[in-house]
Amino acid sequence: MNGVLSRNRAGPLRGPSATQGRSYRFHAVIVPLALVALWVVASRQHWMSEQILPAPSLVWQSAVDFGSGEIWGHLWISLQRLFWGLLAGIASGLLLGTWMGSSRRAQTLVLPTFVALAQIPTLAWIPLFMLLFGIGELLKLVVLIKAVVVPVTLHTLVGVRDAQPKLREAAAVLRLPPHLLFLRLLLPAALPAFLTGVRLALATGWTSLLAVELLASSEGIGYLMVWGRQLFMLDLVFLCIILIGLVGALMDRSFSVLERRLLLWPQPATGEQRLRATSQSWQSLLLPLGLLVLWQTISFFGWVDHNILTSPLGVLRALLDGVADGSLPQALLLSLQRTLSGLLLGGGAGLLIGLWLGLSRNAERVLGPSLSALRQVALFAWVPLLTAWFGLGEGAKLVFVGMAAFFPLLIATQRGIASLSPQLGEAAQALRLNLAQRLRLLVLPGAAPAIFAGLRLSLIYAWLGTIGAEYFMPSDGGIASLMLGAQQLFRMDQVMAAMVLIGLVGALLGNLGQRLESRATRWRTA
Repeated sequence: MNGVLSRNRAGPLRGPSATQGRSYRFHAVIVPLALVALWVVASRQHWMSEQILPAPSLVWQSAVDFGSGEIWGHLWISLQRLFWGLLAGIASGLLLGTWMGSSRRAQTLVLPTFVALAQIPTLAWIPLFMLLFGIGELLKLVVLIKAVVVPVTLHTLVGVRDAQPKLREAAAVLRLPPHLLFLRLLLPAALPAFLTGVRLALATGWTSLLAVELLASSEGIGYLMVWGRQLFMLDLVFLCIILIGLVGALMDRSFSVLERRLLLWPQPATGEQRLRATSQSWQSLLLPLGLLVLWQTISFFGWVDHNILTSPLGVLRALLDGVADGSLPQALLLSLQRTLSGLLLGGGAGLLIGLWLGLSRNAERVLGPSLSALRQVALFAWVPLLTAWFGLGEGAKLVFVGMAAFFPLLIATQRGIASLSPQLGEAAQALRLNLAQRLRLLVLPGAAPAIFAGLRLSLIYAWLGTIGAEYFMPSDGGIASLMLGAQQLFRMDQVMAAMVLIGLVGALLGNLGQRLESRATRWRTA
């Protein structure tokens, strides 16, 4: 620990030698080899039942058996679904983001409604989508488009909106036609932000696809995991988890290569960024009011079955009734308790391990690669394994929510410490500060902006993890459980009332995290 805050002093001037490279690779395999050794010993000593913890030899045999064709067929189906969902979602997000970014009127009219709808997690839309589109391929496509279009639209909007004003003036002087303005100016200027949105869309799309395949599918890699879990073939579940992680890592690595080829400048080409707040005038209410009037008209004339699409007044009535009889507040309180408990468990672990990795180069070498590999496994891929190990009770839900909150705070804490100035380490050595004093006086204050940004993300992910846990691990309470029960009874008014509450709570938690971040780091703007 003597190297705290001084690990960057060597600087990036010299690359690692061949001996150092071999040392890095050796450190990277220590944890995987130790886990495999522990796994072998546990299976041979029968510490756990083979139905709960299959032996490595059994997993390998399953890889040989299913690798002959069946598992690849299911994976190919999932990848096809992902491709078409990404294609439609990215194209829609690109067009919508470009339109709102290049038109202040469109941004004023559409963006507030778009952001409000985006606050509702993709999982919360699935009961409504099931009733509207069934449980076939169209459902998977719609869920994927919903998951993908949000990050692509918002990032494209920022990139187009913040294009350099001087380039816009040059385009006006040259009288570029609209198609050339888009191809020669807006697209290159928005490309860095757009690619960031696509990277996020890849991760959210892959995770959302697995979630919908776990819920409603008869083929695909998610369905194969459910099938293996139902038959207590956890060797197959292990195999699917490994495959999902490999696919996630391959997509991330391939996109990184593509990004390096497309971006020939070191930072976004937005030289003079002018972040303009969206107008909050009465014009921003036109679209939601118009949609509500159209929705009420459709319901009033019965153009759509009331069992599928209830009226806005019906949703409001269900919301007020749920508040009056206490069912909605009680379910919401239970969900929030799960969120905060999971945040304390997963976020606390992420903070501590992030501090350890940030302060110790050896710890980062040993644990860093293994944690990066685990991060590539989509969150919902762990559901069958967690339910097999912990059942369907509160323990499994707590672990799942904790896993959702773990990585955002871990990554933010580690990067925040790694970005600290080496001069702080020199000052700590000159003042002869011990580790506790360095943490209290230098490390935590210096890394506070990154840590609180990670806390904000962890809070949001813990809420999303709570909704997912209540979806896949049925319980007697919780807002998502209440929504699933209403869906089974075809009470769409209650389903949509719960959707509204989920979106509002998500927005409030995000705002709370942002306020905590601003308050904790207000000294930076002094």
